[in-house]
Amino acid sequence: MAHDHEHDHGHHHHGHGHHDHADIDWAEMGPLLEAQAELFTPLYERALAWLAKRQTDPGLIVDAGSGPGVVACLLAEAFPGARVVAVDGTEPLLERAGARAKRLGVADRFATLSGDLPEILGDLNYPADLLWASRSLHHLGDQRAALAAFAGHLAPGGTLALMEGGLPSRFLPRDIGIGRPGLQARLDVLEEEWFAEMRSSLPGAVAETEDWPALMTAAGLKPTGTRSFLLDLPAPATGRARAYIAASLSRLRDAFGDQLDATDRATLDRLLDPDDKASVHHRPDVFILAAHTVHTATRTL
Repeated sequence: MAHDHEHDHGHHHHGHGHHDHADIDWAEMGPLLEAQAELFTPLYERALAWLAKRQTDPGLIVDAGSGPGVVACLLAEAFPGARVVAVDGTEPLLERAGARAKRLGVADRFATLSGDLPEILGDLNYPADLLWASRSLHHLGDQRAALAAFAGHLAPGGTLALMEGGLPSRFLPRDIGIGRPGLQARLDVLEEEWFAEMRSSLPGAVAETEDWPALMTAAGLKPTGTRSFLLDLPAPATGRARAYIAASLSRLRDAFGDQLDATDRATLDRLLDPDDKASVHHRPDVFILAAHTVHTATRTL
């Protein structure tokens, strides 16, 4: 299971500096979520190219948990004959999505729908030929019930594409020359614990074995494939990549600083200090390496 640092809200991960899921201010995170999704665009484009070979010419595409709409707009570009509906519970993020669609010239076949998943899907006028859910399912307490709802809003022959899991992102070598080697691995452990607490605190939370094809089968769908996609932005990192790395580590410092030992706290502080040559703002060895996994299944009835 991989939990990066902002939800993927269509683009988001964990470790936002909040231990209570209800405290996450998605609207406030809008610019960051948008910048992160833009950085991850090469990964999404490869995933959608793979998806396009599996679901040809969809009429209606739904992005369930779209966030600021980066992937929803990529879906509109990957499937030029489709109408895309971006669905999210945060109106300011949907406003960003609509503005983005207008900038990119796809607003004529782009719509937004505001409300809580999965209930809001009942407001769709038509079943979806392709329903994309990128790291939104794990923010719903009863994932099995949510998958059944997703399946119920697919047209016959329609595809559910679920992006869940993968690997934790890496930004730094194991030994960075300051502090103790293995800092990111220790942060991963804290994130895993945070994620478990976040899941268990959700309304109606139900523990599930994260075998996504099996859960999709239980929802009445036929699994059709699983594949992981890589984002490989090697060192030396660009300014945009460095900004994302700094924001990610800063949220981890805020969230878990009191759970780290003094050495790791001091190391993180140095990594985040723009005036320190050892910081991620300056050091030549920072990179981004991430893997996200997509599971697909079709409605056969």
